[in-house]
Amino acid sequence: MTDVENKLIIGTAPDSWGVWFADDPQQTPWERFLDEVAESGYKWIELGPYGYLPTDPARLAEELKQRDLKVSAGTVFTAFHRGAKQYEEAWEPARKVAELTAAMGGEHIVVIPAMWRDDVTGEAVENGELTDEQWADLFAGHNRMGKVLLEDFGLHQQFHSHADSHVGAQKDIETLLAATDPQYLNLCLDTGHAEYCGASSLELIKNYPERIGYLHLKQINPEVLAEVNEKNMTWAAANLAGVMTEPPNGLPDLRAVIEAVEGLNRPIFGIVEQDMYPVAFDVPMPIAKRTRNYLLSCGSRTRVQ
Repeated sequence: MTDVENKLIIGTAPDSWGVWFADDPQQTPWERFLDEVAESGYKWIELGPYGYLPTDPARLAEELKQRDLKVSAGTVFTAFHRGAKQYEEAWEPARKVAELTAAMGGEHIVVIPAMWRDDVTGEAVENGELTDEQWADLFAGHNRMGKVLLEDFGLHQQFHSHADSHVGAQKDIETLLAATDPQYLNLCLDTGHAEYCGASSLELIKNYPERIGYLHLKQINPEVLAEVNEKNMTWAAANLAGVMTEPPNGLPDLRAVIEAVEGLNRPIFGIVEQDMYPVAFDVPMPIAKRTRNYLLSCGSRTRVQ
């Protein structure tokens, strides 16, 4: 990020256009997504699910160049707590994402852990609490992946705590940070998922400033969250219920978050990632424009490039 020294760079992601899968007719076509991102005034994007955007580096580079867009990160999924064999299962898809991300000039890989219950039925697919051995496998897998990503691809692993996963609450995030190598793993601090799980974005920034490597900026509707908790709803059901809300209408206070991140005095990406799957094609862009304008008003060193 040599061209964005000591700035918070606001970008966006396919997720903010209702994209959760590589191919789904309910999702905005990728060409429209790129066009609308550019029209909304953003300069940086994430790749989203591998295969949604073109995976041929030359073609993707040309599509991005035509729209004056750049890639900040790719995304991969892991389940390292399930044992050492999980590394090989995770690595092959992760390698493809890493290769494309690096080819596009991206510097980060956002890593999302597996969820412990079925999104549709709500049934637990495994225990919601990890044993000491499972924690150890989780730490080892992420340290290993982070080392390979950095040494082989020049990419930084940013761990994304997630609702309905084993790493969501404040104590879970702190446990992860205490037992992993900061050279190979830091946080993609997702302000929405942190709020959803009862973690404090501001406390994490204050207490672990050197471990904040990347941001996903989103807000939660506290009234809907109360209903979600009362009914023990899954993350997918919570989204359908409207737990995500357009800034600045929810929590946490993103102005306070941005001020705290600017106080770190180093370059960092803040990617708008408002879960909206499924969504009508004409809904995302107006929200993206308003969110961009709001976030740019929150800090003195917050920019789109």
